[in-house]
Amino acid sequence: MDLGMSDPAAWATAMNNLGMAPVGITGDPILPDFDPTLGIMTGIPPINPLMPGLGIVPPPIPPDMPVAKEIIHCKSCTLFPPNPNLPPPATRERPPGCKTVFVGGLPENGTEDTIVEIFEQCGEIVALRKSKKHFCHIRFTEEYMVDKAIYLSGYRIRLGSSTDKKDTGRLHVDFAQARDDLYEWECKQRMLAREERHRRRVAEERFHPPSPPPVVHYSDHECSIIAEKLKDDSKFSEAAQTVLTWIERGEVNRRSANNFYSMIQSVNSHIRRLMNEKAAHEKDMEEAKEKFKLALSGILAQFEQIVAVYHSASKQKAWDHFTKAQRKNISVWCKQAEEIRNIHNDELMGIRREEEMEMSDDDTEPSETKEMEESALISQTEALKEENDSLRCQLDAYRNEVELLKQEQGKAGREEDSRKDQQLKLLQQALQGMQQHLMKLQDECERRDAELEKEKEQKVQLEKLMESLKEKQELVAGQDWVKDSSDQQDHVSSLSPVCSMNQEKEGMLERGLLSSPIKSEREALLVGIISTFLHVHPFGASIEYICSYLQRLDSKICASEVETLMTRLQHTFKQEMSGVGASLEKRWKFCGFEGLKMTT
Repeated sequence: MDLGMSDPAAWATAMNNLGMAPVGITGDPILPDFDPTLGIMTGIPPINPLMPGLGIVPPPIPPDMPVAKEIIHCKSCTLFPPNPNLPPPATRERPPGCKTVFVGGLPENGTEDTIVEIFEQCGEIVALRKSKKHFCHIRFTEEYMVDKAIYLSGYRIRLGSSTDKKDTGRLHVDFAQARDDLYEWECKQRMLAREERHRRRVAEERFHPPSPPPVVHYSDHECSIIAEKLKDDSKFSEAAQTVLTWIERGEVNRRSANNFYSMIQSVNSHIRRLMNEKAAHEKDMEEAKEKFKLALSGILAQFEQIVAVYHSASKQKAWDHFTKAQRKNISVWCKQAEEIRNIHNDELMGIRREEEMEMSDDDTEPSETKEMEESALISQTEALKEENDSLRCQLDAYRNEVELLKQEQGKAGREEDSRKDQQLKLLQQALQGMQQHLMKLQDECERRDAELEKEKEQKVQLEKLMESLKEKQELVAGQDWVKDSSDQQDHVSSLSPVCSMNQEKEGMLERGLLSSPIKSEREALLVGIISTFLHVHPFGASIEYICSYLQRLDSKICASEVETLMTRLQHTFKQEMSGVGASLEKRWKFCGFEGLKMTT
């Protein structure tokens, strides 16, 4: 069934039948170093290139060796390899878990049986979907079978011995992406992940400390066993933990109260054993201190002898016989010995001072009170530890709440700041408008005050002139009276238009001053503050709310004064009724922007 490439005549005949020029091929074996005991992938039995049906897929070829394929003979067709000098056919990127291949370039007269005959040598076929456009999709049972099918890419196929164009084609085999392959691959990956997690859990549990043994349930028998264990120093901790667990479970009742009391007495008696043990350890420590002190005093005595030797050698009688280097060494050794002696002497004196202090404490405080204080301090320390733990947990909870509140306040603060900025801009614009209006009113008042002063001066001059004329009339007598009276009437008639004009101007000025709604600078300031306050409250505010705000600035302001002022300024403030029935109330609103258009 297989025809080796060592037969050049067969190769030339096949090329001529396909219309291709024959290529010279030597008769050397294709894979001289092939080891038949090796498989393509792990888990696959060894493949022999000469084995019928499996010789189409040789083992991997080294990159430095030229790739050469053989002619493949099947029952209904023949496969001719591509030109070895041409580049290998291109393939797409391999999808994960790919078990499906695309086969194109099939002959027009090719059938599914022919395709199965060619590709079943690569492995077991699960499904085959053939199209009318000369291509098909083949799905294998394993992934490594796809590699065998890709090996056939580029082969020329001929059905039987026919040379008809419909019976020939050029195979193009490539990886295909199938949902079934991807689903199986994902399932396999999940299974591997579960196995890996299981291995990690087993490894972690291997290093975990063993769990404490479970506490047995209370019974009279177990109570007697625990009572005996409480008397044994080596088993006291385990027994005390069991008693603590029973009490926390609520095993204490009237029936078992006496048993628990006896166990608590045993726990209390263990305190005396602990105190005796402590006293024994303290005694051992005192003996060790005495030994250390005696040894240290002996060392100090020897240091004194060494220093005395150095001092005697430094005297004139012996000093002159030493060389300069020897004298230097002796002086250095003497200094070192004195320093070490002083250090040990200070250490010994410190030990003696500590003993004296302990002796004074023992004299002033009895041993019983000291033991009571120590037990009280231990209980206080435990209570403080528990309180510290609870406070630490509360502190962590408060910190988390503070962080959340800060985040919420930061968001709300940014929105509030933007809204306040808009309100401030509006208030600034309103204040600027009110200030400009107030400046205009002040200028008008100053101008009218000046006109009023002028009119008053003219009035005073006219009164003086009238008085002088009256005096002249009284002095005139006799016959001249008629003549003078006639002249006086003519003069008065000439002056009467001037007086009437002055009186009219004075009346107009007074009416203008009386008709002005703002009579003082204080009222102008109140108008500005009330306008700003009501501009911030677009839905209006009651007179009591406005007065409560103004009284923070000046406690002398009363509600009647504010209401009278706002009533006079009808184009700046307006009063509206809101609510129904018992909830009916009066609200004042700012209408200066609309009133400005109406007054102009």
